[in-house]
Amino acid sequence: MNTYEYEVTIAMPVYNVARYLRQTLDAVLAQTFPSLELLVCDDCGTDGSIDIVREYQRQHPRGRHIRIVRQPRNMGIGAARNRLMDEARGRYLYGCDADDLIEPGTIERLYHAAQEHQADMVYGSYDRVYTMHDVEQRREPHVYEHRVFTRPDDYALFAYDGHVQVMCWNLLIDIEVMRKNHLRVAPVNHGYGEDFTFTVDLPTYVNRVVLLPTVTYHYYIREEFRTKRQHRLSRQDLDLALEWIDKDKRRTYLKDKPYYAKRCATLLMYDFSFVRQILLRKNEATPPYTNREIQQAIMQPMSLAEILRAPQGRTTNLTAWLLCRLPAWMAVQALKVLCRVKS
Repeated sequence: MNTYEYEVTIAMPVYNVARYLRQTLDAVLAQTFPSLELLVCDDCGTDGSIDIVREYQRQHPRGRHIRIVRQPRNMGIGAARNRLMDEARGRYLYGCDADDLIEPGTIERLYHAAQEHQADMVYGSYDRVYTMHDVEQRREPHVYEHRVFTRPDDYALFAYDGHVQVMCWNLLIDIEVMRKNHLRVAPVNHGYGEDFTFTVDLPTYVNRVVLLPTVTYHYYIREEFRTKRQHRLSRQDLDLALEWIDKDKRRTYLKDKPYYAKRCATLLMYDFSFVRQILLRKNEATPPYTNREIQQAIMQPMSLAEILRAPQGRTTNLTAWLLCRLPAWMAVQALKVLCRVKS
């Protein structure tokens, strides 16, 4: 029988966020839930962020419940999230990024929902806060209808119908679900899509899931940094992300599941998003992607007969199937047209 030092671990990767870290730490440590560990992964930043965490360790009333694990070198957000999963001492894990904010009753609310429904996972609602030079421009609420899923495959059917939350944060999950199923995040450096490689698999491993309508998390999108981050995408990171999606597509033993076609369509939409990045930056990749490599990135695991039998996700699945059968140069031209339409 597993024993845990805490009921909940809040997992926080930290890398060069000194400008915002204090307000995030204040929000996390103001939680009303008592049995709480704050686990910080130091990804070897250069702006003194981790010194702020150590200051809170020494001076905050909950400082003895703050623990720091340090990476051997800067390894990126994906590897940091995996390290936090491995090191957590709580029965449940809750992800919080180091420049976002959570409401004071977040953990208590999600934990009580997990206990009441014996849930594997609980999502809180959230909002996106768009800022420019730290001045709030607008808020976009993403509020879930209150839902409780208890039967096998019900949550997966819902999630793959366009409701899967891509982000790792603001969900409370039983740590054993992750460890038993060896769930990991793609160890990419760029912070673009690494969450997806983890969250897209979650619906296949959980049955009892609760969605809460209360906004518990404030996700800050800082416009002045977003473009800079995207320009750092490297061929290595794009290759790794596509490799992880391809691995997910090869889970063909799920073919008998009622959500399989929807899941394939969801994975392909993320392939398309990465292909769009490749096409936008084709001359930046070293070595450049060939037309054949770009076409292979949207490999469709379903046969034509399987696609035609399943109405769910048929347009996306059929589009990918057709593109994979064109000459590579023609497929890439078609993808460029699709990218322009999407834009």
